[in-house]
Amino acid sequence: MQAATLPLIGVIADHKTLHNTTDRSDSARTFVGVFRTYLDCLTAAGALPVVVPLDLSPASLRGIFDRLDGLLLTGGGDIDPALYGAEPLNSTVREIRISRDQTEIQMSQWAAESDMPLLGICRGHQVVNVALGGDLYMDIPAQIPDALTHDTHGIQPLDYLAHRVTLAPESKLAAILGATAVETNSRHHQAVRKIGDRLAVTGQADDGIIEALEIPDARYFISVQWHPENLCANGSPMTALFTGLTAAAAAYHDRQPPERT
Repeated sequence: MQAATLPLIGVIADHKTLHNTTDRSDSARTFVGVFRTYLDCLTAAGALPVVVPLDLSPASLRGIFDRLDGLLLTGGGDIDPALYGAEPLNSTVREIRISRDQTEIQMSQWAAESDMPLLGICRGHQVVNVALGGDLYMDIPAQIPDALTHDTHGIQPLDYLAHRVTLAPESKLAAILGATAVETNSRHHQAVRKIGDRLAVTGQADDGIIEALEIPDARYFISVQWHPENLCANGSPMTALFTGLTAAAAAYHDRQPPERT
């Protein structure tokens, strides 16, 4: 397939402020980007990733959305609790970037409305739930004291398999991964609580934490709490999440009817 015909998949960037420590100006610059692993997984699957910046006007953001064939929402910091009607629970609620929240929530809502394929990863899993009217546990250790260890960030390697996730047998996710249980990595301290509109729970950890969601009648609208981009080496079945997104995005580009499982 020629590059011009490959599906375009938008990857919403994070912004970080970098302070200049090499001179006396105390100036700051804004870095816009995503971890390369996400882009590598998409290109390996046959997609063309497009990094979408924040702080665009509504018209510009919609203009980009209308040119895309799919969306990938990546990991990152916490979502502003005000967006689901709450106040921060404790000091663990951090790294909030309201411009990123607003951009990802808006594009998630547009994707759900237009049946554009979407894959949400970790933070992205939580974003789609909030975008469709759900809410979150803000800190698993504080609110679910009997939960498994879900945050291994900085403790274990990125591909460390922390726990099992049981998948709903009839779900699109189970069909894509070819399994009803998978071992996953885990780097999150928040979790889905009340489910958003149209979403169905398709994966749970042994402690009941919701690890996967999908819109059952959508072309491809799936979110997972783990990080499949770190598990795609050596022929892992997790690559199917990216090839599935890419195939659905190609069909969306051609406006082919969605496949039914």
